[in-house]
Amino acid sequence: MLVGVPKEIKVHEYRVGLTPGSVREMIAAGHELLVERGAGAGIGMDDDAYIRAGAHIADTAADIFAAADMIVKVKEPQPSEWAMLRPDQILFTYLHLAPDPEQARGLMLSGCSAIAYETIVDQRGSLPLLAPMSEVAGRLSIEAAGAALRRHAGGSGILLGGVPGVSAARIVVIGGGVVGTHAARIAVGMGAEVTIIDASLPRLRQLDDLFEGRIRTRLSTMEAIEQEISEADAVIGAVLIPGESAPKLVTRQMLSLMKRNAVLVDVAIDQGGCFETSRATTHDDPTYVVDGIIHYCVANMPGAVPQTSSYALNNATLPYALALANRGLAALDEDAGFRAGLNIHRGEIVNASVAHSLADTLTPVAVH
Repeated sequence: MLVGVPKEIKVHEYRVGLTPGSVREMIAAGHELLVERGAGAGIGMDDDAYIRAGAHIADTAADIFAAADMIVKVKEPQPSEWAMLRPDQILFTYLHLAPDPEQARGLMLSGCSAIAYETIVDQRGSLPLLAPMSEVAGRLSIEAAGAALRRHAGGSGILLGGVPGVSAARIVVIGGGVVGTHAARIAVGMGAEVTIIDASLPRLRQLDDLFEGRIRTRLSTMEAIEQEISEADAVIGAVLIPGESAPKLVTRQMLSLMKRNAVLVDVAIDQGGCFETSRATTHDDPTYVVDGIIHYCVANMPGAVPQTSSYALNNATLPYALALANRGLAALDEDAGFRAGLNIHRGEIVNASVAHSLADTLTPVAVH
C-alpha cells in the first residue's frame, strides 16, 4: 500500500502522523511511504531523516492526497484537505466529529473511509489511541492552570503547591479517567490540594487506592460539583463520552459560585467542552474571561510538546496503521474494537455514537 503523511496545517500543530522510526517499520512490512516536505520539522526531524528511513518526499500535500491509498495524520483534516480526499481512500487520524458537523459533511462528501483514533476500543474497553494524548493533555492541564493563575496573566496569584505556612491551591478535577488521573498525579506532585469528581464509585475507590489517600474523591452530582468549584482555584474538565459531545457539567450560572480569577481548563474541548462557557482557543491566544473566570480551552494541547506527543502517539498507532496497510479495511472485520474506529464510510456515518451526536445537524449527502 502507498501510505501518505502530509504536514499538519492546523494552527500551531507541530506533531506528525508517522515518525521516521514508524516509517521504517512500515517500509520493512513492504509498503511505500510518501511524506510531505517539512512534515517532521516540528519534532526536529528533517526530510533526510525520512529519506534514510526509506520514504519518498513529496513537495505538496496535493501530491500526497492524489497518490496515497491511506493518509495518516494527527489532527482532523482542515477544509482544504477535505476537498482532496477521494472515494476508496483511507483516512487515519483524530477526527472528533461529534461537535463538528461541517467536518463530518466534508468527509461524507469525499466518499473516503475515515477512521478516528479516538473511537477505537481495545479488548478491555479502553481507548488505546486516545490514551497517550490524554496522558499528555492531563499533565499539561496543570501546567496551564498554574500559568493562568499567575497575577501577570490575570489570575489570582496563587502558587499551586503553596509554601510552608501558606495554603496550596485547590484543584478540582472533573472526570477520573486517563486525563483526570494524570492531571491529579502532577497536581499532587506539586503539592496542590486535589479533589477528583467522577460518576463511578468503583473508579473513585481505585483512585483512592492509587493515590493512597492523598486526594479527596466525590461522586459526581450537581451538588458536589457546585460545592467543589466554589472552593477551587482551578478546575480541570476531563470528561469523555467516546464519540459523543462532552456533557456540560459546569453551567454559566455556576460561574457565579466560583472565586474571582479562578481558572477553568477544558481538556474536553475537542469534543465540544464540558463547561457551558467553553469555546476553542489556540496556543497563540489560549485564554479568555467570562464572568470573572479565566478559561483555557486550547483544542490541541499536546501539540505544544510535539516531540513527546508524536512519539507517544506513534507507539500506540503504529500497530493499527500496519494492520490497515497490510489488509486494508478488511482489518476492521477481524477486530470489533478496531471497527469502532470507522466513523464515516462511503458518505455515511457508521459509528452509532457519532451518528447520535450529529443526528440533528446533518442530512444525507451524495458522494462526489
